[in-house]
Amino acid sequence: MLTDTHCHVLKEYYDDKKSILDNAKEHGVLRIINASYNMASSLEVMKDVKKYDNVYGVVGLHPENCLEEFDYKIFDNLPSKIVGIGEIGLDYHYGKENKNEQIAIFERQLVIAERLNLPVVIHSRDATLDTIEILKRHKVKGVIHSFSGSYETACIYMKMGFLLGVNGVVTFKNCNLKDVLAKIPLGNIILETDSPYLAPVPYRGKINSSKNIPIIAEFLAKELEQNVNSIEKITEENTKSLFTRLK
Repeated sequence: MLTDTHCHVLKEYYDDKKSILDNAKEHGVLRIINASYNMASSLEVMKDVKKYDNVYGVVGLHPENCLEEFDYKIFDNLPSKIVGIGEIGLDYHYGKENKNEQIAIFERQLVIAERLNLPVVIHSRDATLDTIEILKRHKVKGVIHSFSGSYETACIYMKMGFLLGVNGVVTFKNCNLKDVLAKIPLGNIILETDSPYLAPVPYRGKINSSKNIPIIAEFLAKELEQNVNSIEKITEENTKSLFTRLK
């Protein structure tokens, strides 16, 4: 069994979600963790985990949407197939005008994750130092989604007990992430697509899908000189260890 640990199989991106899920199954990806980013997508994810056997989810408010209204009561009665809080974090890529608002909602959701004893799915873009400092203030575990940082940054996150989410970016020609991963024990990574974004080579630039998880596993196996079955087995064990609500 393979899991796409981070994707956005939402009506905003796909007209026929069932065909996306069925196609993933045909390629050996038997379950997905659907990530929300605001109130509407959180409600959609909560609905779909009940509708589709192979869909799990994480709910939360993304930093890019920090100025939107969000009903935090949603966390009071989460379905059992909601396996974490996310996608949450900090994003300073387009500026820091709403930095204080981002930090406030990030901290608020980390407190909720602590209370519910759920892992967090962290989005951090051009905000590494603040992300690390804030996470140090909370007793949470989770994954750094779409990790693309340095080996030194990876070590800090791993020491804090976080896994690193690896997706199609690792297959890009000028990506240095594969050099970082070569120094990291496999027990610290999990596989994701971030679909519909970040399709791996040879589909770069096209709409991504959960079916492409095996491509990422095969690429890592080649780069790290590992058996692909070992890559799949270890990353799946990592996934189940973090997201304990998975069946």
